Amino acid sequence: MKKLPPFKNEAYQDFSKKPVAAKLQAAIRKVRASFGREYALIIGGERLRSDQKLESRNPSDKKELIGIFQKATPEQGRQAVEVAHRAFQTWRYEPAEKRAERLLNVGKLMRQRRNELVAWCILEAGKTWAEADADVSEAIDFTEYYSRQALRLGGPQKTQPFPGEKPELRYIPLGVVVVIPPWNFPCAILCGMTFAALVSGNTVVLKPSSDTPGIGAQVADILVEAGFPEGVFNFVPGSGATVGNAMVEHPLTRMIAFTGSKEVGLDIVDRAAKVQPGQIWIKRVIAEMGGKNATIIDESADLDAAVPGTVAAAFGYQGQKCSAGSRIVVHQKLYDQFVEKFVPKVKALKVGPAADPTSNVGPVISQGAFDSIMSYIEIGKGEGKLLTGGEGDSSYGYYIQPTTFADVDPHARIAQEEIFGPVTAVMRAKNFDHALEIANCTEYGLTGAVFSANRKHLEKAREQFFCGNLYLNRKCTGALVGVHPFGGFNMSGTDSKAGGSDYLLLFTQAKSITEKITKAAKRK
Repeated sequence: MKKLPPFKNEAYQDFSKKPVAAKLQAAIRKVRASFGREYALIIGGERLRSDQKLESRNPSDKKELIGIFQKATPEQGRQAVEVAHRAFQTWRYEPAEKRAERLLNVGKLMRQRRNELVAWCILEAGKTWAEADADVSEAIDFTEYYSRQALRLGGPQKTQPFPGEKPELRYIPLGVVVVIPPWNFPCAILCGMTFAALVSGNTVVLKPSSDTPGIGAQVADILVEAGFPEGVFNFVPGSGATVGNAMVEHPLTRMIAFTGSKEVGLDIVDRAAKVQPGQIWIKRVIAEMGGKNATIIDESADLDAAVPGTVAAAFGYQGQKCSAGSRIVVHQKLYDQFVEKFVPKVKALKVGPAADPTSNVGPVISQGAFDSIMSYIEIGKGEGKLLTGGEGDSSYGYYIQPTTFADVDPHARIAQEEIFGPVTAVMRAKNFDHALEIANCTEYGLTGAVFSANRKHLEKAREQFFCGNLYLNRKCTGALVGVHPFGGFNMSGTDSKAGGSDYLLLFTQAKSITEKITKAAKRK
């Protein structure tokens, strides 16, 4: 395999250019023309059906049936784990160079179908054009970045030399990895966890989110086309409470890679910790969960930078990001001035169908999400001053106006609980230490941001702002592969640092091998 050039992040598309926009419009029409078809499970290369089905609908227009998917049974989930375990017995010995070549082929195919994948994210996940393109770009980044990391880790690693011995360290794969991704980054996170597992030499059973199985099906087809052997990758949509739990609990499951809610993540940790009959290892779990992320704006901050940054972090993809800026902590000297500049920017956001290129804010993902968010807005009306939004409409899609509450107590429910929607709370701080105290006063610790021209404040934030991803003088969303390794503290998860140079180590185990140098060995 020829040497790869240095990794470079995939460039985003500029949809202000008419030819670029026209290509995406064509892709949206093409994907829409495929609506309503039925998709199969993939287990050991076979396309299988189940008696029960899942329906995926367009959250921008819930009348549109995107596709029908199999609702795998627990038995089919267990079958997939067993098939993957058999495939692991040969795949584990596939050289790192060959695994990397296959993953790079996946990246080539994804680039060829980039606009179609973007269209799927728009239509199935309700992402606006820019958000959908960023999602797919990140997925492509994972093919390139993790291939290079696999090559780096694939051979013997250097150890301290010792007279008379030949020591080495090798990173070997674990086994069957059950991948359970979320709906909010239905391409990027699904691909990131799946690709990391495969390129490290593991086999995968993928259970996509029931809200976005169509995007998972597109990735599954690409993996098959890229030449991953039968059984090495298996596609098993279905209910987390049934087939998901069956796969998590299976004694042949070696690892679970999960991203989603705190409640589900903790349940997976609990189930994985119980040793099943016949199980001979301790299951490894990646559990990346929620966030209640704070942006601090001190008295020296440049509001011309802070205001657009906080608007983007709070309402990008309708606030449906674990990294979303759902709390804004402003020094009391700038508080009124910040609110005066922030409110018009929020009110200027256009809410509409994600396929409309002029929409800034699309729908939330489902009726369940709509109901939950609206209930938090009602709570917020009793906990703060409503500045923007507060209204929703689920008559044809799941639309909620970007909602801002001011004068919120740091311990109020809307300041403590993850809402996962277009809702943010503005809070007043007496000084920078008080702002840090507010920022750190939740059970989460995923992302955070500080806008300040005060070097002492920035340095103090480096030391005392307790979160996995801290951003200084920029928004708290938008992590880039290789640039901002991503993962959080506390109840935000296991801090896996996806997109970082040590992420693949989580999918491997280290084997130390030492050979004593003898005369007989030298002769041979």
